[in-house]
Amino acid sequence: MNDNLVLVCGKSASGKSASLQNIKKPEGVLYLNCENNKKLPFKSKFIQYTITDPDHVPALIRTIENEDTITIANVEYDTSKIHTIVVDSLTYLMDMYESTKVLTSADTMRAWGNYAQFMKQMMAQDVAKSTRNIIFLAHTSDVYNESEMVNETLVKVKGSLMNQGIESFFSTVISCKKMPTSTLKVADSPMYTINEDEEVLGFKYVYQTRLTKQTVNERIRSPLGMWTIKETFIDNSIQHVLERLHEYYDA
Repeated sequence: MNDNLVLVCGKSASGKSASLQNIKKPEGVLYLNCENNKKLPFKSKFIQYTITDPDHVPALIRTIENEDTITIANVEYDTSKIHTIVVDSLTYLMDMYESTKVLTSADTMRAWGNYAQFMKQMMAQDVAKSTRNIIFLAHTSDVYNESEMVNETLVKVKGSLMNQGIESFFSTVISCKKMPTSTLKVADSPMYTINEDEEVLGFKYVYQTRLTKQTVNERIRSPLGMWTIKETFIDNSIQHVLERLHEYYDA
């Protein structure tokens, strides 16, 4: 089982991709771009690969785990030096699967079954067996739950996966938020700071690590005891999360 697995989700422009910029040893990050080669919002030393076929994602995860080298854009890399794999984003990856494999299929019913199995097999086999940090980014949507009569904020996908819930594949789900600094004064952690620009602007991009009474209909989750109440909001830096995951599971 991969203990160093995290889903970072949030609305558009909430700081998901930007939160990757402080990963240590960035030259050891394999960044899988599923969003039409959209550029990262910062300069990076990541190994970047543009996904045009959904099957490339699980295949690359397997290659990193099982082969000594990998060639990307005619450059050979030592896989032992790749410590983190980022999939940006899971939402676009599943949309790509629908566009390229379901809607073009002569048997769409069977193709929709394959759509669900693609996600299940990737998580249960390739991701679960990986020894690397694996970070999935995903976009959230507000969906009305008729049985509960509430709006839920979740990662929206198609078919049976929607009922199962994408978040159910992860034990750590972090939410990206853009929040007024005035509401964040309760945060008290070495992983939380407000810089001068944020004070002037009056808002800050943060990670929310725990549910609050205002967000009970979101699917934020983490193992018991991983975050304290004062760490409900932290800087939107994935490095903080990776370090906490290693600390929690290696203890």
